Amino acid sequence: MGLFAEFKEFLQEYKVAALAVAFVTGLAVNNLVQSIVNDLIMPLITPFVPLGGWKEATLTLGPVVLRWGSFLSSFIYFLIIMLVIFLTLNSLKLVNKKKK
Repeated sequence: MGLFAEFKEFLQEYKVAALAVAFVTGLAVNNLVQSIVNDLIMPLITPFVPLGGWKEATLTLGPVVLRWGSFLSSFIYFLIIMLVIFLTLNSLKLVNKKKK
């Protein structure tokens, strides 16, 4: 078997094209969720943050400075990503049930 044939078999066996599509889609979802958190959700939270800006929101405990505004943003981002994964897996379960 030639090198090209082996490469073609590799691409088909490991579904590299589907993996590439999933990767690119994941990057797009990442940017979208980041924008939702930073540009839509966090500005709504900003009026409730002491001294304004959520990015600069900190809690000082002696020499320790906790950047809780940045953490809150990352936590919301994480929750949205987990929700997207959960919904995706549930939709795949439904599709697989219908196939059976």
